Amino acid sequence: MSYLLALDQGTTSSRAIVFTPAGQPLAQAQQEFTQYFPQPGWVEHDPLEIWQSQLQTAREALARAGLEAAQVAALGIINQRETVVLWERSSGKPVHPAIVWQDRRTAALCEQLKAEGLEPTFRQKTGLVLDPYFSGTKLAWLLNQVSGLRGRAERGELCFGTVDSWLIYNLTGGQLHATDVSNASRTLLFNLRDRAWDDELLSILDIPRAVLPEVKPSATVYGTTAPELLGAALPIAGVAGDQQAALFGQACFAPGMTKNTYGTGCFMLMNTGPQPVESKQGLLTTLAWQLGNHPPEYALEGSVFIAGAVVQWLRDGLGLIQQSAEVETLAAQVQDTGGVYLVPAFVGLGAPYWDPYARGTLVGLTRGTTSAHIARAALEAIAYQSRDLLGAMEADSGLRLSELRVDGGASLNGLLMQFQADLLGRPVVRPQVAETTALGAAYLAGVGVGITDPPGIAERWAAGGRFEPRMLEPEREQLYRGWKRAVERSRAWAE
Repeated sequence: MSYLLALDQGTTSSRAIVFTPAGQPLAQAQQEFTQYFPQPGWVEHDPLEIWQSQLQTAREALARAGLEAAQVAALGIINQRETVVLWERSSGKPVHPAIVWQDRRTAALCEQLKAEGLEPTFRQKTGLVLDPYFSGTKLAWLLNQVSGLRGRAERGELCFGTVDSWLIYNLTGGQLHATDVSNASRTLLFNLRDRAWDDELLSILDIPRAVLPEVKPSATVYGTTAPELLGAALPIAGVAGDQQAALFGQACFAPGMTKNTYGTGCFMLMNTGPQPVESKQGLLTTLAWQLGNHPPEYALEGSVFIAGAVVQWLRDGLGLIQQSAEVETLAAQVQDTGGVYLVPAFVGLGAPYWDPYARGTLVGLTRGTTSAHIARAALEAIAYQSRDLLGAMEADSGLRLSELRVDGGASLNGLLMQFQADLLGRPVVRPQVAETTALGAAYLAGVGVGITDPPGIAERWAAGGRFEPRMLEPEREQLYRGWKRAVERSRAWAE
């Protein structure tokens, strides 16, 4: 009865992983689903396809593990954050495609709210910036632009949710309309300090309270799955946004502990403890998690838009490599970049710059520059952007990092991880279990049903690779000064 099932609902695929009580992955299944781009800047998903793919992977993972559902103690959910689903309360039928977190259709609304001087209100209450990234303006767009939805929302006929809420609703056969504090804190509608939906923000965006889910702790028993779905009624006992779940899976339980996920972009989160820390450095303040009735934990978060994606660009845009894994070998052909810097601001710069008009920039080229120098500069750019984030976090929080815990695809690149350690002057540590996001969901569910706790999780966390800094301080700072100059060249380029 002590296995844990994690549902990992991501932006391009749904996964399910069965973990042993000790946090070791036993079996998994994964299924990609369709991305829709109806017009430039718009990104949509089919909510029913998300649900079906997630259900199928859950069944498949249990089958591959050779387990009956009755042997599973609890189920945890983690999800792509900020993506908006709106559906009929009675039938569970979506009334519009899901609007994905990457979607930019509400940029004009965000600009209008800023022009009205409302950004400080949102910043102070939610810890977020006014950006189309977050869910609130997407929901406002649906209610304002799609005929008939506003009236139905006001009459309580519709349910709004991020993807976790959509899965909970379907898993419980329509019995539960709920979310957790970490996902709620990404909506622009939730007051970080009160931990409740905020009437003033709902009024500004003209969103009726009737559509909103109930907000619960991240680790608690929400309800049980409809028995016919998986073969038994499983307790849904852990829910969190994917990046917060990775922080939990990395056992970053003490203030100052930080993880960085190297994926298409980078997501760095620092645990700041039981009080939200207001950022003056362009970071986001977010709820990390709440365990049962205990006080919640907060985090600072910084996002790098282009991390692993710069390697895809070397492959698909420039043709320098055939497969992404070849980048390390190519970059290792040279000792350094020969003074070349690549600023991968292909879609602007995220934290701490928040410059949507920055553009990708390659500087320091000479006749001696080769493809190896450019490949190395691309990898180093990921580390430089991560140092930008960490510097901002330490300045905001007053906490100093002792080591950086890393996960995600690019964390397997030894050259990049060594340069990251050199650039930070702190150790960079990779865990033994690479699936930290799904592991976070499993652990939250375990806490929710009382079969594990943070001290036990911290004890089980083990390093799979450790990179000690080898670079001397003067060289490190000289390289970083060069990066800052390169970033200045890239900024405000697009008009």
